[in-house]
Amino acid sequence: MKSNDGFLIALGGNLPSTAGPPERTLRAALAMLGTSGCDVASVSRLYHTPCFPPGAGPDYVNAAAHLDFDGTAADLLAVLHRVEAEFGRERVQRWGRRTLDLDLIAAGGRVLPDLQGFTRWQRLPPKDQTRATPDRLILPHPRMQDRAFVLVPLADIAPDWRHPVLDLTVREMLAALPALARSEVIAL
Repeated sequence: MKSNDGFLIALGGNLPSTAGPPERTLRAALAMLGTSGCDVASVSRLYHTPCFPPGAGPDYVNAAAHLDFDGTAADLLAVLHRVEAEFGRERVQRWGRRTLDLDLIAAGGRVLPDLQGFTRWQRLPPKDQTRATPDRLILPHPRMQDRAFVLVPLADIAPDWRHPVLDLTVREMLAALPALARSEVIAL
């Protein structure tokens, strides 16, 4: 994905689901997305990543995908939540253990709900990030630039996607992360 079109999602899981271990769950979720109105245009490799935040559970398997979808970002988010539920996802604790996490990372080059709303969440102090949750969809994901477990897989499929607010590509955001954070994301 070279231009800012389509949707980018991050996939992750650190608990088994009815499909099996996280690797199988991610693959099964991608197949289900393909039968739920999404065209799965490309998928990254699968990666082993340390649990985030540290100590919150077993380590994760993560990936990223580029989807084409005829609907709004909110419509796609509803599809992602339905697929998560099919694999036993329960929203008990923010950043807690999960069978499947499907995060909408970007909707092309759009900023949702608007620049002011995005900026508010992007600048949220770390101590407030675990307690506060937005009441609406914020895109691009306000902290994608800080997370190697998102950027490493995204670099497989969309290295030239440009963040519409930060004006940096995935490749540039990834290079700006500490080497240790990048090295902790290991291809399976």
